[in-house]
Amino acid sequence: MQGGGFQFQFQIAGARDRMASDGKVVVEKVGEKSSVTRCFSKYPLKFIIPRKVGPSKTDAVWIYSLTYGGGVVSGDSISCEFTIGDACTTVLTTQASTKVYKSMGSKCSEQVLEASIGSDALLAVVPDPVTCFSTARYSQKQVFRVVSDSSLVIVDWITSGRHESGEKWDFDLYKSTNHIFLEDNQPLFLDTMLLERGSITSIAERMQDYQVIAMVVLLGPKLKQVQDQVQRDVKRIMSEQLHIPSASLGHQVITKSDNFLMKPSFIASTSVFGPKGNGVVVRIAAMTTEEDVFLTDKVVSGTKALFLTFPDYYIPVRRLFFCMLLLQQSKSYSPWIGVLK
Repeated sequence: MQGGGFQFQFQIAGARDRMASDGKVVVEKVGEKSSVTRCFSKYPLKFIIPRKVGPSKTDAVWIYSLTYGGGVVSGDSISCEFTIGDACTTVLTTQASTKVYKSMGSKCSEQVLEASIGSDALLAVVPDPVTCFSTARYSQKQVFRVVSDSSLVIVDWITSGRHESGEKWDFDLYKSTNHIFLEDNQPLFLDTMLLERGSITSIAERMQDYQVIAMVVLLGPKLKQVQDQVQRDVKRIMSEQLHIPSASLGHQVITKSDNFLMKPSFIASTSVFGPKGNGVVVRIAAMTTEEDVFLTDKVVSGTKALFLTFPDYYIPVRRLFFCMLLLQQSKSYSPWIGVLK
């Protein structure tokens, strides 16, 4: 079935698969090209797979995940599985931010994603941010199984809420877990972030003025150049952000107001993980949603010309890192400009 330039691919799975998850996608090589060979989803989950995401020589499958109703309803429990075959490239993204609606009582909404990535394969999980409504309770878990030469990009980020409605960190619970396992179920990366309304201090008080937090994981041989660039750029930007110029003359009086002004509006850090150091995790916090990105003139100096091609001066985290990835893989960015706008 086709419509609006998209091809909707659905395949009826067996009863066992239907009971195991709400969605299942398998990507395999067909005629030397990455292709979806199996796709199943049921309410409230839906997958959209564009027929064309670039020139015919482009070897990448794009999958858009969405839910009916435009968000996650209180009490929803959604699970999905992805299998990325050897030498395949797949992008999993969303059409808009993941909205988590108000909870009914103590009900907690949850989403679970499990993915296996084959040899010489690449999976980029690059959604828009999660936005929790007032009193929302939400938990998500993502489990990735890789081999030694798999490559993986994970972007996991959340905003403080609906600013236009006066909601800032006004939800009750947000929990995000990301686990990466090697063969034989050996843990490679285990991470959990928990934000929960406390009896003494609220989430907003603990977050102070920061309005968005993000984590980006870059793993595997296909991302080596990107990892090196990101580490250099984060080191540079933070040295600039945290630099406090000394007074040239006389004594400098630092007041409480000065301390507030010196608080960096954008914080980023990187660390290496894995027995061979083949993974990098980037953690980001920003004071405004316009800063929930690596600004092109601050972070990606080596590829600045790529991002200035876009009408907007800043690029969302998911687009930025995937642009870097595509630049690394294709050595030419021009065919992708129309895709990522």
